[in-house]
Amino acid sequence: MAVISIANAKGGAGKTTAALLLAMEFAQAGGKVVIFDCDPLAFAAKWHGLPGAVDGITVVTGVTFANLGANLRAQSGQADHVIIDLSGARDALIALAAGLSDLMLIPVQGCTMDAQGAVHVLEIIGQVANNAHSHIDHAVVLTRVSSLVTTRAIRSVKARLAERNVLLLDTPIIERSVYRDMFEHGGSLYTIDETKVSNLAKAQRNMQGLALEVLRLVNGQPHLQSSGSLARICYKAPDRIQQPEGVAGPLPAARASRSFHAGAIHADP
Repeated sequence: MAVISIANAKGGAGKTTAALLLAMEFAQAGGKVVIFDCDPLAFAAKWHGLPGAVDGITVVTGVTFANLGANLRAQSGQADHVIIDLSGARDALIALAAGLSDLMLIPVQGCTMDAQGAVHVLEIIGQVANNAHSHIDHAVVLTRVSSLVTTRAIRSVKARLAERNVLLLDTPIIERSVYRDMFEHGGSLYTIDETKVSNLAKAQRNMQGLALEVLRLVNGQPHLQSSGSLARICYKAPDRIQQPEGVAGPLPAARASRSFHAGAIHADP
C-alpha cells in the first residue's frame, strides 16, 4: 500500500485538485484508492457525493491526528493507494502524516504566498526528519500552470526551490477548465462528456504523466530512500513489489516498504 500525503500551509494551492486527479488516474489503472479528506471544508468528500461516482475511489472523512494511524492500519491490505488530503492549518497532523507517508507532495501555484506555504511544510518535514533521524521523501508539484507561458512568478518559485535543493516534479498540473467542470458536476476525466469540455485528451495525458512520475518516486527513485521509521507503526512490509503493468522500461529499484499497483498508467508521448 502506497501512502501519499498532499499539503501546503496556504489554502487554494491545489491540494484537493492534485489529490483527486491522482486518485482518478490510479483508479482508472485498476487500483483501489482511498482518500483521507482531512480538510474541514471536505471538498474531496463533496466531489465524491456528486453524481457519477468513480469506481475504485473511496473517501474517508473525520481523519485527525488522534486516529490517522488507526485509519491507515484499517486500509492496510485493502487499498492499493491512500492519498491524504491535508488541511493547511493543522501542523501536528501534517507532521504525523509526513512520518507515515511514502511521499509528501507539496502543490504550489506560481505565486509568492503559495511558495511561503510550501516552505512552511518543508520546515515541518525537516523537523520530523531530524527528530526521527530519517529522511522523509517529498517533492513539489506546480499547479494551475499556463500551457502557453512561463511567468516570472513561476521562475521565482523554481529558483527558491532550487536554492533549498527541493525536488520539483517534471510534470506540472496544467490549468484546464475541465477540472472545474468535473469538480462541479462529478465524474472523472474518463467519464465526463468530451463533447461538453475542451482539451480533454490533453488533460488526460497530463495526469497520466503526473501519475507515472509519482509512481516512479514511490517505487524507489535513487534520491528517495526513506527508512520509514514511523511508518512501521502502521504496516508490515511485503516481501517484494511487483513490476507495474503498462510501464515501459525498468523502474528504479523498488522500495520494500510498500506495494504499489499502477495498472496501465502510460507516459505522455
